[in-house]
Amino acid sequence: MYRAIRQNKVNTVLIIIVFVAIIAGLGWIASLMFDNWTITIWALVGAAIYATIQYFAAGSAAVAMSGAREITKAENPRLWRIVENLAITTGTPMPRVYIMDDPAPNAFATGRDPEHAIVCATSGILDLMTDRELTGVMAHEMGHVRNYDIRLNMIVFGLVAAVGIIADILLRVSFFGGNRRNNNNGGGVLMIVLAVLASVLAPLAATLVQLAVSRQREYLADATGALTTRDPEGLASALDKLQRYSQPLQRANSAMAHMYIADPLKPGVIDRLFATHPPLPDRIRRLLGSADHF
Repeated sequence: MYRAIRQNKVNTVLIIIVFVAIIAGLGWIASLMFDNWTITIWALVGAAIYATIQYFAAGSAAVAMSGAREITKAENPRLWRIVENLAITTGTPMPRVYIMDDPAPNAFATGRDPEHAIVCATSGILDLMTDRELTGVMAHEMGHVRNYDIRLNMIVFGLVAAVGIIADILLRVSFFGGNRRNNNNGGGVLMIVLAVLASVLAPLAATLVQLAVSRQREYLADATGALTTRDPEGLASALDKLQRYSQPLQRANSAMAHMYIADPLKPGVIDRLFATHPPLPDRIRRLLGSADHF
């Protein structure tokens, strides 16, 4: 597992490089259209500023979008004590604890680092799970915190949004602006085609990178949670219940889908390609296969 954590840290750097390359490519195309190479620099600077803002603000925005409310120990001692015991066991700072009033069983973690982490469970998962299973679920979410998945999620979320904004601007200026000299000599048509393709493919590529990141980190959080509790069967049982009693959240948001322990959205036709999570049966199989090592 520790080797996987190290590999994920390397992957984090590679992923950020990929996003920088995508944004730089969009800026380069805009520079060609306007014959102004400073546009590439400004695109990178603007994306960095936007991603930074998202990094600091996205955690609060996530709980606001979900409609979750922060609780105290007195309001729900069961959930609070489970999270508190896991924090003590792992030596992790106590995160802020939230509950989302929603019958769909699910949970998520967010924040920029362990010192500013938030964990949230739905009322549905609290009603469905035994203490053993709920401990496995929250150990999984604390695993995201310990592995700094929540930090990467904030960065990637901001960069995906930045790519979308820049691509949208590029698409608009390709039709309503651009270098008039290129338009006069026939190069304008080629530039418009190139800009349209880039504005469509770049957000798609960025989204696929985001989904790939999410799927791999779910496996790692499962392993981290099982290592914390020394009870992979408990988490496997929880995932089995999530599989059997799954339903979409009432306030499901596609921008937040990758944060949850299980996909909170209603399955669609192209669910496999754009899935934010690996298949639950595969996750259960991996956990049960590791049981002999604990």
